[in-house]
Amino acid sequence: MDAELVNDETAGASVVVHTDRDQHLSPETVAAIEASVADSTRRAYGTDQAAFADWCETEDRTAVPASAETMAEWVRHLTVTPRPRTRRPAGPSTIERAMSAVTSWHEDQGRPKPNMRGARAVLNAYKDRLAVAKAATAQVRQATAALPPQIRVMLAGVDRSTIAGKRNAALVLLGFATAARVSELVALDVDTVTEAEHGFDVTLYRKKVRKHTPNPILYGTDPATCPLRALRVYLDALAAAGRTDGPLFVRVDRWDRVAPPMTRRGRVIGDPAGRLTAEAAAEVIERLAAAADLSGDWSGHSLRRGFATAARAAGHDPLEIARAGGWVDGSRVLARYMDDVDRVKNSPLVGIGL
Repeated sequence: MDAELVNDETAGASVVVHTDRDQHLSPETVAAIEASVADSTRRAYGTDQAAFADWCETEDRTAVPASAETMAEWVRHLTVTPRPRTRRPAGPSTIERAMSAVTSWHEDQGRPKPNMRGARAVLNAYKDRLAVAKAATAQVRQATAALPPQIRVMLAGVDRSTIAGKRNAALVLLGFATAARVSELVALDVDTVTEAEHGFDVTLYRKKVRKHTPNPILYGTDPATCPLRALRVYLDALAAAGRTDGPLFVRVDRWDRVAPPMTRRGRVIGDPAGRLTAEAAAEVIERLAAAADLSGDWSGHSLRRGFATAARAAGHDPLEIARAGGWVDGSRVLARYMDDVDRVKNSPLVGIGL
């Protein structure tokens, strides 16, 4: 059925009114749209949207479209209501995400974005209150940067005579050398590593910027932390185990078996090809940091932050750092990482004669 033309006498022109068919999306298209959003973001938004809908029902308010007053009241509710797991109200960054989730929900339903002016004022007052109280949640939580000295300590305790040890060393060093998110790291296949005159080229797909970035892997000055040597040793070990294609980073059990089948209650689980999950890759980094007795907030993001920090400290240009790591132009996160270095190196206190 064609769209209908309706005469708008006030505007003096015909207006197109779409039919139900015009506004219909097939299940396949809905799935394609959802696939453009990271799984973790989609899950978090879904949780936030469900919580908002439940609160609105309890308060006898309309969730979509939400009024400015509803948004302000909901944000105030989040700042004073303890969460079941932590027994404390949500932190500012969690509330920011929840507000974004509700905005996204409105957009998905073709509704205007809710007025957040009152909600934003409530959140700003909450941030001030936390800062005055010196609460930990007042600070933006960041992963500890994995710098070369820390990486050396982490890898010193790795048994590199095993396939698991070779994999863990390659995972840490390649993750640092490419500034990879763990999701990008585990998505690599063996054939994305190619020989080059300088060593290796590794091509990662940076989902956030929708680009493939070829990253040169060069020899390091210290054999213990050389990403090229570690990757070559690991590839040789995979080849010896009969793995010359498929996922690059695979699960290895305690008996050093590569990609063993996994079952739970008689049902096969995990990737059939043995590909590591992003969560498993992050656990490798966290485990190695804990075994090395390193303090800090270690996560899969520690390698990416460490690369940016170390590269800036070595004097590399911010634009080149951003291109190498697949950061979007003007990334506030990258700027924050580099500020950690620049605030000392470029401090106005330097060279003024104190």
